[in-house]
Amino acid sequence: MCAVPLQLWEPGAPPDWAVTYIQATDVLSALIGIFIAYQAYRGYRRNESRPMLFISIGFVLVLAVPFVLLSAYLLIPFLTETVVGVVQQTSQILGLLAIVYALRMPG
Repeated sequence: MCAVPLQLWEPGAPPDWAVTYIQATDVLSALIGIFIAYQAYRGYRRNESRPMLFISIGFVLVLAVPFVLLSAYLLIPFLTETVVGVVQQTSQILGLLAIVYALRMPG
């Protein structure tokens, strides 16, 4: 029996429609995340609710920062894929931890 590696795409580049779909949903995710972060920040300002502040920070770190880093990677030639990937993953983990902290903290 031969081992078959797990993979999402067939060898080679994904089809053009898939690349377009992925890029469009990345942009949409970033925009929705920024909108949620803005609404949570407004909730923090209105009610002085610290959990809402951490939810806002979490959404910015999870969705907006990775998108900005990807855009910077495409525009700034000296950024390496490894650096961008590590910073993106770190941002996402910190954002998720901020959201979990907000859900666990007393309001």
